[in-house]
Amino acid sequence: MPSRLSFFSSTVGSKILIGLTGLLLFGFLIGHLAGNLTLLVGAESFNSYAHKLEGLVPVLYLAEVGLVAIFVLHVVRTLLNVWRNTVARPTRYSDKRRAYHTSRKSWSSTTMPLTGLFILAFVVLHIRTFKFGAFYRDPTTGERDLFRLVAEVYQNPLYVGFYVAAMILIGMHLNHGISSAAQSLGLSNQRYGRGLVLGGRMLAVVIAGGFAVLPLYMYVAY
Repeated sequence: MPSRLSFFSSTVGSKILIGLTGLLLFGFLIGHLAGNLTLLVGAESFNSYAHKLEGLVPVLYLAEVGLVAIFVLHVVRTLLNVWRNTVARPTRYSDKRRAYHTSRKSWSSTTMPLTGLFILAFVVLHIRTFKFGAFYRDPTTGERDLFRLVAEVYQNPLYVGFYVAAMILIGMHLNHGISSAAQSLGLSNQRYGRGLVLGGRMLAVVIAGGFAVLPLYMYVAY
């Protein structure tokens, strides 16, 4: 056990841990988007999806605790890694060394810590708004009418604009994060590296775009 802990505390181990937790969070986003797309079908479909999730208690609570743990671990390890790199490299590489190094830096990769912190703040606000938001009861089923709350929140143009902006930043984070995670886990090489970068970019657009469409649709339709 101590040897495993020391490995995941090392630079290589930290990158693997960040990559693994990042991919797990990405998997959650796919499932979350798939469920939220039921908003496009209507209130009955979305509420039915929400009630099925609530019916999984206490499994749902365990999953939520695990998700929070993965998210916190991802954030903490990333911030520690950034701090470690800053301390270890207070100055830039010399021009001579950079001449033989092909950099993968982009706007998305450079702003990863900032977009990550914004996503953390967004997640806290998102949970507070919907999970712990106003409780409306469906007169037909007697269950919570979560669709009504979502429709009500998305009638605020400021919140819709904030949500869409947040999805753009999440897309930027995913744009670099997916391919970076694959590289950290040894899934990338010279042959498939370019394809993974392109695939990560396409997935980032699909996920971020899919989430961004929902508040815009709700704002216009309701």
